[in-house]
Amino acid sequence: MSIKVSQVSKFYNDQKALDEVSFTVNKGEVTGFLGPNGAGKSTMMKILTTYLKASSGTTSVNNFSTQEEALAVRRSVGYLAENNPLYPEMYIREYLKLHADLNKAPKERIETVIELTGLQPEISKRIKQLSKGYKQRVGLAAALIHDPEVLILDEPTTGLDPNQLREIRALIRTVGKSKTVLLSTHIMQEVEAVCDRVIIINKGKIVADKKLEELNTSTEQIIVVEFDYRIEIELLQQLDRVAEVTNTIGFVYEMTFDTSQDMRPAIFDFAHDNGLKILQLNKKNTSLEQLFQQLTN
Repeated sequence: MSIKVSQVSKFYNDQKALDEVSFTVNKGEVTGFLGPNGAGKSTMMKILTTYLKASSGTTSVNNFSTQEEALAVRRSVGYLAENNPLYPEMYIREYLKLHADLNKAPKERIETVIELTGLQPEISKRIKQLSKGYKQRVGLAAALIHDPEVLILDEPTTGLDPNQLREIRALIRTVGKSKTVLLSTHIMQEVEAVCDRVIIINKGKIVADKKLEELNTSTEQIIVVEFDYRIEIELLQQLDRVAEVTNTIGFVYEMTFDTSQDMRPAIFDFAHDNGLKILQLNKKNTSLEQLFQQLTN
């Protein structure tokens, strides 16, 4: 297994941030680490990347002990911190060359990660000139520069607009095909969009560890769709098995169907027949939302 955490506790003076936490993440899994603010997510990330030491318990990454083989762990992990540390005055390629040198990565990796993270359109700019979405891409490129086996992402989509969210989610899904990814977030939609497993932590304790498919047991479903312009809700209400339609913001609609059958193809056909473009189309896991509220309230 790529990540193993056993009975880990962490104290900050008298405050217990982690309380005997245990879990594993196998190679090739994209796992969402979900919890409210202050639940202990970032503390766990920092222990796994050797930035912090656990007060008790053991952790290993790629079979290297984070306590005893910290350098080997760092060589095998790519880490994107919650507050993405960048040098704003540097050019993108210059910044990635710095990381390649620090990680003793071959120079050809620079062009590889530029292509992988889609940085080509902005490659001639300084980092300070980039949008928040492209700055996140630079952070991911730096995390991937040494071709790590494990990628640990701490709140990778915080502060992004809807277009940037889609771009970063797609990038994480692409990377997740060949890496073990542990993604920390407090946003359930992130887990639904990119993960196949969820670990929920609350007040320093693991309160759930499930495959997302295990949660899809509801007899109804909610689908979030974004079109390229506003349409009348009455038109969407004519779709088969629609129970409720809400225009949540802008051109985004939340549709509730009274069936467990995947209704996204019907929405796609509706858009095609009415000359609409779909900008996003996601199933909302109501079981995950209910589980989260039940376990963290």
